[in-house]
Amino acid sequence: MFLHVDDAAGATALAVEKGAPGLYNVVDDDPAPVREWLPALARMIGAKPPRRILRGLARLAAGEHMVAMMTENRAGSNLKARRELGWTPAHPSWRQGFAEVVAATA
Repeated sequence: MFLHVDDAAGATALAVEKGAPGLYNVVDDDPAPVREWLPALARMIGAKPPRRILRGLARLAAGEHMVAMMTENRAGSNLKARRELGWTPAHPSWRQGFAEVVAATA
């Protein structure tokens, strides 16, 4: 799950101005596992696709926490922020956000 900094700032301002006390998940509308977004980002920047390795080898090299982070999708929902704050992300997908950042740095 990704979030453009402008979307985070906008949601924060809305929460401060009119939000009830509590927690709000502020994420884009397009959750994706690493196996989806990392190869897409590599293509966008003209890099080689990431290599895949066996989990057991990855655990030895990077540890259990890193393997879990890279393989388990823990997508959040922005439904509460939409409903209670009237917030919608200006950058609804990591695909759009990544493309904008890549274009701006090219």
